[in-house]
Amino acid sequence: MEVLSKDMITRWILPYLPTRAGGRRSAVDPAEVVGAICYKLKTGCQWRWLPVRALFTGEPLSWQGVYYHFNAWGKQGAWKKRWLSSLHLHRRTLDLSSVQLDGSHTLAKNGGAAVGYQGRKAGRTTNALFLADNQGLPLAVATPQAGNQHDTFELERVFAELCDVLEAANLRLEGLFLNADKAFDVNSLRQACARRGIEANIPRNRRSADWQTDDETSLDPELYRYRLAIERLNAWLDGFKALLVRYETSLQNWLALHWLAFMVLLLRKITPPPTS
Repeated sequence: MEVLSKDMITRWILPYLPTRAGGRRSAVDPAEVVGAICYKLKTGCQWRWLPVRALFTGEPLSWQGVYYHFNAWGKQGAWKKRWLSSLHLHRRTLDLSSVQLDGSHTLAKNGGAAVGYQGRKAGRTTNALFLADNQGLPLAVATPQAGNQHDTFELERVFAELCDVLEAANLRLEGLFLNADKAFDVNSLRQACARRGIEANIPRNRRSADWQTDDETSLDPELYRYRLAIERLNAWLDGFKALLVRYETSLQNWLALHWLAFMVLLLRKITPPPTS
């Protein structure tokens, strides 16, 4: 199963990864190592069940070796740095006429950092907030929180983290239109948007503690229709089985899988399918 071609990995990913993962130089082709990590991302198989003999053309790297590279690159922040450079390099591919904000709960089977019981899922989950563009392409994910917390828990800090990702990729915040559902109708988010020059297009929630009957904030219904673009992102991310259920106990590695999935989605967008 080829998630990304070897040529795409060699051109778009390898030049931005450290040549030595944690100080070691591997004897195998690093493009095949990244390909094996992509296989894990797509299939969701356990690391120990990676079909390394099928994934490497020569003498295969052990599954421990594949995990070692993935983990070492994650500790060096390489996956996130590669995503930021991808966003900047391919920013003209993005449709930033509006951006979409939403949260997602993921069942966490092995526990780990940022895990808590969530009643709706009837299990331990991790909760993360995402930003997507108007096409549903991913922009940013914030550091996940325990699933027993609501989407608006420490929202000002979490939203600042999402904005930091965009700014690090040299994407302009001022003038952006942001869609979010009424669960995000809280003053802290509206004020955070106003400070950055972002126009918040969020329906009023009468059940919110911040709701006021004399508030004149308007909602643009035509613009709000594009909020559903983030559901497209959710569906695309569900196609990566390693993200559908969380087995990674390390929060760093859980985030790294998301940055890699983001790269796969963007590279598929900018690379035309081969002609027959």
